[in-house]
Amino acid sequence: MTPKRWIESTNAIGIVSKSGRYGGTFAHKDIALEFASWISIEFKLYIIKEFQRLKNEENDRLKLEWNLQRTISKINYHIHTDAIKENLIPREITRQQANFVYANEADLLNVALFGTTAKEWRNSNPDSNGNIRDHATLEQLVVLSNMESINALLIQQGLSQSKRLIQLNKVAITQMKSLVESKGIKKLK
Repeated sequence: MTPKRWIESTNAIGIVSKSGRYGGTFAHKDIALEFASWISIEFKLYIIKEFQRLKNEENDRLKLEWNLQRTISKINYHIHTDAIKENLIPREITRQQANFVYANEADLLNVALFGTTAKEWRNSNPDSNGNIRDHATLEQLVVLSNMESINALLIQQGLSQSKRLIQLNKVAITQMKSLVESKGIKKLK
């Protein structure tokens, strides 16, 4: 059976056969790739290997972007801890008591963004490595980074922790909605 007869008998779309000078059989790229895969097992193997290479490259790029955002979040955390040190920690307390204040403020951000403290997350995810922030999405890390700077400013303004929690939760909700709907973020995924 010729390609022209096959096209006519099956009412095929996506494939065209022309006779004469400058003629030939032309197909949509998906049909052409499938046909080439059927004819040559080497070609099919090449396509599979190339697809796997591209997916690995994409995953590596996304991991790099996630790690970059996690690093930015950690850097911003210094702004946050400096504000805590300067405004919330009295000079007379012990290092252990100071660590409690830092952890309490970190949990303020966790509750505002994730709705849970680090300890509650660990208890509900005992098999997970790392902490709640290590398992955050790219959007959550962007918001967390912003919230650290905002909380530092709110601390310097003297707002109570309960008022800061309300403000930070509003920021988290607004920014997460914006990022989840962002076309730019969707392109990264």
